[in-house]
Amino acid sequence: MLDNMSATTTVAIPERSSSSRTALLAVLFAGFVLSGIATTIVGPMLPVFIRRWGLDDGQAGLFPSIQFLAALAGTAVSGAWMAWRGYRPSLVAGYALMGFGLATINASTHGNALAAATALGFGYGLITPGTNLYVAEAGGARSASLLNLLNFTWGAGAMACSPLIAMALRNNRLPGLLIGYAIFGGMLALALLFARFGAEKHERTSDTAGAAPRLVGHGVTIALAALFFMYVGMETSIGVWSAEYSRRIAHGITNMTTLAPMFFYAGLTSGRGLAPLVLLSLSEGPLVIGALSLVAIGTTALIFSTTLKVAIAGVFLAGLGCASIYPIYIAWLSKWYGAQAKRIGGFLFALASLGGAAGPWLVGIFSEYSGSLRVGFLVPLLSALFMICIVMSLRRQTSQ
Repeated sequence: MLDNMSATTTVAIPERSSSSRTALLAVLFAGFVLSGIATTIVGPMLPVFIRRWGLDDGQAGLFPSIQFLAALAGTAVSGAWMAWRGYRPSLVAGYALMGFGLATINASTHGNALAAATALGFGYGLITPGTNLYVAEAGGARSASLLNLLNFTWGAGAMACSPLIAMALRNNRLPGLLIGYAIFGGMLALALLFARFGAEKHERTSDTAGAAPRLVGHGVTIALAALFFMYVGMETSIGVWSAEYSRRIAHGITNMTTLAPMFFYAGLTSGRGLAPLVLLSLSEGPLVIGALSLVAIGTTALIFSTTLKVAIAGVFLAGLGCASIYPIYIAWLSKWYGAQAKRIGGFLFALASLGGAAGPWLVGIFSEYSGSLRVGFLVPLLSALFMICIVMSLRRQTSQ
């Protein structure tokens, strides 16, 4: 285990000019806008699917579950691919698959729509570990702030997804919008195919994690794994089911119900934009605990809401709380594990994808068996409360 690591280790240090790194970061940030769209598009499309094929909640929950199970597979492939060929292959293939999934998600048959969701998930799994780890490496001591900005761009795409889908549905322009997304995915894949990632050399260097061998033990690894799993399950559950929950409160599909996920991702995006400023005066541990408390408050408001306005307010608060949590988890991974982050990160990102598959599915199952989607939203609420306990325990072990 990492407790027994020597003080020095062999790491791959990319040699890249400042200008080429800046250009590559710009492409990766732009790519995360599309990733935000591709990851969340099932949410505003879910009421359409339910009405089109007469799905129950359990069947509807299969869409995000399949998407994130495919992301789990993509994450596993990405880890092996990065170790073998570096960042480029998984990023290129990931954006190509996202483009295909976006082009075909509005399929006329249930099976083809599920296949498109699978392509979206597999593509997301291919691009997420490499993008986050590259940016964490580039950020150095300010990795938490840079990762918040990276995931801000993801949130911008996620926030824009619902209103664009609503506008396209209202004007019968959905196929054209989806083709536009697909073309953007192809352009990103092409740009990354020719991007300069830099040659790598191997040299012996002091362990950049410094105190990491003293901090990172089996208990911390298990706790961080649980945090990755539960967070993505929590975020995905709220984002995916908010449109359908709002539809039931409003007793029909309206522009506002389709836009419900937008309010969740508006809170998430605005919070990620502010997080680097907040981190100047507040350490990461207290910020995560406060953020998780805000998620719990927002989800509780959502569960007890009786009007669409209260539900939307709860969705926004939950999104605002979610803003800084995951980027800080990734920053902890990079800081605590140092040169081992790529190896451990593949496992943790896989667990995150598994959480993304399990969370929305559990919401649907709880809702189906209880007869109330309110009961289903206990899943993200309990996840937030459990994570507060875990982070408080981690603070005692790691001085966060």
